[in-house]
Amino acid sequence: MSTELRRLLQRHARLKRDTARIPPSHDREVLGVELSPGLRYTEAFADWLVPPPIIDASFARMEPVHHDRLLHFDTETTGLAGGTGTRAFMIGAADWRGDRLRIRQLTLTTMAAETAMLRTFAEWLDDDTVLVSYNGKSYDAPLLATRYRLARLPNPLAGCGHLDLLHPVRRHWKHQWPNCRLATAERQLLGVVREDDLPGAEAPAAWLSYLRGGSAHNLRRVVAHNAQDLKSLAGVLLHMTRIASMPVDVDTARTRT
Repeated sequence: MSTELRRLLQRHARLKRDTARIPPSHDREVLGVELSPGLRYTEAFADWLVPPPIIDASFARMEPVHHDRLLHFDTETTGLAGGTGTRAFMIGAADWRGDRLRIRQLTLTTMAAETAMLRTFAEWLDDDTVLVSYNGKSYDAPLLATRYRLARLPNPLAGCGHLDLLHPVRRHWKHQWPNCRLATAERQLLGVVREDDLPGAEAPAAWLSYLRGGSAHNLRRVVAHNAQDLKSLAGVLLHMTRIASMPVDVDTARTRT
């Protein structure tokens, strides 16, 4: 067993132990409307950055794409190990409606609602949808593919174009930044500084605590964290698009190569 896998299994065991005895809470209100038992839906519109009609995706070695085909997505999950034991308890997606960014989120309040969540998310994708993510090719998309397979549902992500921003960000700034996490990219490129943000590593405990009767306070913070991730995805994409559209300095290009 690898050191990394052992570490993740130990962390999962600690989460189960720490949330095994959660005192009952009266703060059980989860944001959104209930689409079906155990599935909450939130929708909001943000006056964010205004996209051009056509997104120049050459920075990711993709063809240009109209902005209304893009679906930015991000999941919050029960762990980082992947595999059949890891599930998404929240799926967030953002797309542009005119000049505004629409943010939609699905949150499980019971494990039994997972199939309903997967069916609902599938309805948000069309045949020509282009996904936008941050490390989604390696993590979010494979995880959802596993959940669809276990639910015996067709995988709506299969065949979609996928613009994973992590890789072009790494190509541009891996030698300049301490790391290329989304939190670093949003701070460096967008000037986003989060306040009272629940770290993503604490999201599994927030959900498991809620399932066991605990307060919904941290689960609401997960919703806010996920919404900001989606806004930052859209912002980083537009920043990369502007870079792709800039004239190339031949001398600088030669120096880099």
